[in-house]
Amino acid sequence: MNTSRDNFGSRFGVLVALTGSAVGLGNLWRFPYLMGENGGAAFIIIYLIFVFVLCLPIMYSEFVLGRRSQTNVFGAFKVLAPGSKWSIVGLFGVLASISILAFYCVVGGWSIEYLVKALCFDFTRQGTVNYETMFSDFVSSPVKPVVYHVIFLVMTAAICLGGVKKGIEKFAKIMMPLLFVMVIIIAIRSLTLEGASAGISYMFKPDFSKINSGTLLAALGQAFFSLSLGCGTIMTYGSYVSKDENIMKCSVITSFSDTLFAIIAGCAIMPAVFAFGISPSEGPGLVFITLPRIFAQLPLGGIIAILFFLTLLLAAVTSSISLLEVVVTYLLEEFKIKRKTAVFLTFFLILILGTLCSLSQGVLSDIKLFGMTFFDFFDYVSSNILMPVGGLLIVLFVGWRLGKANLFDELTNSGKLKVPQWLLEITFFIIRFLAPVTIAVIMIF
Repeated sequence: MNTSRDNFGSRFGVLVALTGSAVGLGNLWRFPYLMGENGGAAFIIIYLIFVFVLCLPIMYSEFVLGRRSQTNVFGAFKVLAPGSKWSIVGLFGVLASISILAFYCVVGGWSIEYLVKALCFDFTRQGTVNYETMFSDFVSSPVKPVVYHVIFLVMTAAICLGGVKKGIEKFAKIMMPLLFVMVIIIAIRSLTLEGASAGISYMFKPDFSKINSGTLLAALGQAFFSLSLGCGTIMTYGSYVSKDENIMKCSVITSFSDTLFAIIAGCAIMPAVFAFGISPSEGPGLVFITLPRIFAQLPLGGIIAILFFLTLLLAAVTSSISLLEVVVTYLLEEFKIKRKTAVFLTFFLILILGTLCSLSQGVLSDIKLFGMTFFDFFDYVSSNILMPVGGLLIVLFVGWRLGKANLFDELTNSGKLKVPQWLLEITFFIIRFLAPVTIAVIMIF
């Protein structure tokens, strides 16, 4: 093990950091509206199949590369395939993290604005409020969203400045249990509303007649991106993990925790949506437009709004620090600079790109890159190109270059762990054959 590197200090620290990387805006913002648009319970079942059949072996692959190499996403391939051109694969992870952070920190800033509104009880004041206008006026403003974007980015950078053990792990140990407690409280309140049973039925009574190719791809894409696959975070965190840790167990717990959080988030949102007669297929506006309307009608709605948007903010931060760490570790180890310098360089790069993304919702909306605004461009490039291509190349590398013997050696901790041979063989088959084909399908669509 590279003892000169900062590393996680405990097994619990590893688990909460990995779970924090996976749990983010995708769980509280994206999962509920995708479920609403794709048939509720049927979507959840398909999603679970993809997570535990396909995505787990892909997570194993990234974990193995990180821990076996004990270095950053770019350096990992130089260690494991010296003299080859495979190291370029690591750049996909670095670029994907930068691309995601460019728009993700903007949405993180939106959650700060809505937390401030909740703290001022703006959602529970008397009178008619047009929440669509409230949201569009805010995101199109040339000042406020940029300021909140900067605040969110400062929070993320400050945690990464502390390093792995004193920054990321310390933050995750406190915030991840708190996140689960807060979303459970909101879910309990939502489930006790009159008319909430329709939302419960919608979530847990499958209607397979609504399944089509779009549902399959939506579930597959959400499973892939919710677990932070293909953007270097699992590899980077894996490089900080002890050789004694059980990779398969850590990956299963992370996937289970991420999925559990997403389902609890659905229980916090969908019963309330049905209780107040709102369409569950509201799309991305579900969180920032529809939910404030619900909070306005809820008993103790002001308190629930504060809890929800605080949860949304903390979930966004736990993911953003893992993305920032990918870039920071790359700069730190490949260019031999100090952590503080690497954090500041990354901070200013994301500050510029994020500002462009924020302003593209308003004053820069007419400037297009390949027909897309800056915000949509970075979202599209990361989700549809960099992450899928990175994920595809990673499983191809593990399945065809790293090989079965090295994979099994890492998954069993050099034979110290008793993993059934049939499980190892199935895992290798998925990594070598099924995963590349499936990721290719995502890319095509």
